[in-house]
Amino acid sequence: MSEARHLKVLFVCLGNICRSPSAEGVFRHMLAEQGLDHVIETDSAGTHAYHVGNPPDQRSQIAARKRGVDIGDLRARQVNRSDFEYFDYVLAMDRSNLEILLAEAPERYRSKVRLFLEYASDAEEDEVPDPYYGGDRGFEHVLDLIGEASSGLLAAIRRTHQV
Repeated sequence: MSEARHLKVLFVCLGNICRSPSAEGVFRHMLAEQGLDHVIETDSAGTHAYHVGNPPDQRSQIAARKRGVDIGDLRARQVNRSDFEYFDYVLAMDRSNLEILLAEAPERYRSKVRLFLEYASDAEEDEVPDPYYGGDRGFEHVLDLIGEASSGLLAAIRRTHQV
């Protein structure tokens, strides 16, 4: 690719097999639809190493595929210190992971770390719930929240960075 990517977004949850790969997939799908996938780089990670190297949970993949989003190529990884410097946005799915990220982030990068649902203007929730132990409806609900927050994030990026 001849043109360098300008912005980098990291989505983070606990194990990186449900919420954060779903967020990465939905957001990169949105970027591709709008011709911005060459300008904004996406990735996802977990605060814990429970599932490193594994693909997203099958239920997450199925729910995403129903919406035309393929996340089957993603593999779980754990957040590392260099992520805080590399990424422009480090977005936690919930408060627990937000606290872990803020504790691990070097002071000068803490302003990059936020709750993802801060970008969802109409959401009644401020955390993306973990659907792992729930039924299929939980995965659909997660995708609804992620879709709304992704739209808000892209709008904020467009305003802030003139993308």
